[in-house]
Amino acid sequence: MKTAVLTHADCLGHVTPEGHPERVARLEHILHALEPLDLQRVTAPLAADDDLLRIHPERYIREIRDSRPTEGFRQIDGDTFMSPGSVDAAYRAAGAVVRAVDMVLGGEAPNAFCAIRPPGHHAERETAMGFCLFGNAALAAKHALDHHGLDRIAVVDFDVHHGNGTQDLLWDEARALVITSQQMPLWPGSGRPDETGAHDTILNIPLAPGTGGAEMRAAYEAQAFPRLRAFKPELIIISAGFDAHQDDPLANLNWSTDDFAWITAQLCRIADELCGGRIVSTLEGGYDLNALAEATRAHVEELMKAAR
Repeated sequence: MKTAVLTHADCLGHVTPEGHPERVARLEHILHALEPLDLQRVTAPLAADDDLLRIHPERYIREIRDSRPTEGFRQIDGDTFMSPGSVDAAYRAAGAVVRAVDMVLGGEAPNAFCAIRPPGHHAERETAMGFCLFGNAALAAKHALDHHGLDRIAVVDFDVHHGNGTQDLLWDEARALVITSQQMPLWPGSGRPDETGAHDTILNIPLAPGTGGAEMRAAYEAQAFPRLRAFKPELIIISAGFDAHQDDPLANLNWSTDDFAWITAQLCRIADELCGGRIVSTLEGGYDLNALAEATRAHVEELMKAAR
């Protein structure tokens, strides 16, 4: 079986103002980079409101739908905008992660990558922020737990910004281990080591500005991987942000493309040990177009190697 890549043209319909870093070109560059690869290509469905209700209250979902402008842009917070196509894009992004979980747990694909936007890991229970509308990674986790009846899942988030939304949405979820590395100090300001969740199932790994690949690898080998192996998840979900790349304009970590390949390969090995290789990865950040495309391709190529 082949690695599945889930996307939809609607994700290109989420348009942001000129100069905004989370722009349509991000996904265009990724899809171009993945085009030559031998992948199982899947059209992302629209999420059902019943899916979204696993992580967001009905009033918040309704607020997002009602915020859709008929033309131009609507600003949700300091850096989060909606255009006429944003609601459909957000529903496709959420639908992609739900379908990806169904495929991987149903044996239709060994692993999957969701090439979607808007991203999701900053969206809290009732707050859209940081370019994010719905909490995609947390939704994937809750869908795997509640719909498929898994007992333990893990979310690993290597985006350069802390996944405050995923942390908020899974804070009280004893069945979910959340491991997130992030530059600190950096927006949104959360992600301290003492933020461990209601059941000690959250591990934050702050990285100082300037941290390179060697230090990142040592931190994951010392902290993240032992926690993963001890928790024994039945599925690993990756919040795949590529803005820790040395060329990214929004942060100050110094990872190379090889570092993203390395961390993906390590997670694939652990998934092979613990849960039959089952991984669902979803796109988060990454704002230098060339670095984003190159690192995403390296990430997906490692998923493909693990699928053989």
